[in-house]
Amino acid sequence: MSKSIRVDDDTHAALATLKGEDETFDDLLSRLVRERREAVSEGAGLWEGTDAAEKARKKRTETKRDVGS
Repeated sequence: MSKSIRVDDDTHAALATLKGEDETFDDLLSRLVRERREAVSEGAGLWEGTDAAEKARKKRTETKRDVGS
């Protein structure tokens, strides 16, 4: 089953610049989703065995506190 989605002219133009010559908009969107999933998967576990996650949490907490001040 097919679905329609509405996008504004600027979004359509931006997508058109990313679309390959022989690619449909459906192909383009599928490719972008696949590439995003792959990028997320590649980064999974990147900080394992380091204290980077804890440092990021601490920095986020500090930033939220500072913005709230």
